[in-house]
Amino acid sequence: MTERIISITSYSPLDIYGVNDKNINLIKSYFPKLKIIARGDMVKAIGNKDELDDFEEKFNLLLLNYDKFGKLSEIDIEQIMGEEDNNVSTVSFPKSNDVLVHGRGGLLVKALTENQCKMVESSEKNDLIFAIGPAGTGKTYTAVALAVRALKNKEVKRIILTRPAVEAGENLGFLPGDLRDKLDPYLQPLYDALRDMLPTQKLLKYLEDGTIEIAPLAFMRGRTLDHVFAILDEAQNATEMQLKMFVTRMGRTAKFIVTGDITQIDLPKNQASGLKQAARLLKDIRGIDFIYLDERDVIRHKLVTRIIKAYNSKDSGL
Repeated sequence: MTERIISITSYSPLDIYGVNDKNINLIKSYFPKLKIIARGDMVKAIGNKDELDDFEEKFNLLLLNYDKFGKLSEIDIEQIMGEEDNNVSTVSFPKSNDVLVHGRGGLLVKALTENQCKMVESSEKNDLIFAIGPAGTGKTYTAVALAVRALKNKEVKRIILTRPAVEAGENLGFLPGDLRDKLDPYLQPLYDALRDMLPTQKLLKYLEDGTIEIAPLAFMRGRTLDHVFAILDEAQNATEMQLKMFVTRMGRTAKFIVTGDITQIDLPKNQASGLKQAARLLKDIRGIDFIYLDERDVIRHKLVTRIIKAYNSKDSGL
């Protein structure tokens, strides 16, 4: 028999355990073979290793759910802990990829689904990968975790995160502030992922000294990115020339990940998506890999999975 301890020091125990321990008792019901003790800001589980691994993975997914939505409901627990409608893959995760980043508050950032795991494996073998799939499948989050891990392991000197500044129905010119103020809302998901994985002061220091750079895609033009882990997010909104420009910025020691959702293109109708073109032109080049994620990889609310299925069904019927 072994034991596993999970710290919840950055959370309110009442929010996690529930009123009168309602949440923790529900969690215990899914692991009858484990002895689970929740006291203060520590959760201890005792049992065999396989069940402890499963418990730790799912409990950390509950904490991630709380981070994202600010609450932990009975439905959340049933969705994540239960087998039915559960999106946590049962594949065997490679030992070296078990934990990508030890994030804030004891958060363990891992690949949680089969295709996210493929992203991790592919990134170790290829210097350029494309992760394509709908919202909520963890494309950006997994990519940022891989970049932070590479930085912490001193495999790269810098991280560059970029997005096309496409006005998806909004007009940048009418937003208040300077250029950074106008662009920051479009780059917010990248900041959110980084905040999960790095202490606040360290993140601010990295942003200030340029160790981590978050910038619109247009700022990449003319540069050679060396000793860098670069991520192009929302690549479906990059034009063909923009995407070509980005992938040709690679220095000799660079690592690139391109993520996007080809079902949510916000470009004007007269402009083609560079991501679609890249998927056709680059698919057979050695050293480049394409990972396709789908509704099985969604780790948001279970309704998101059903919504994606409904839209896919609609599109296939056109």
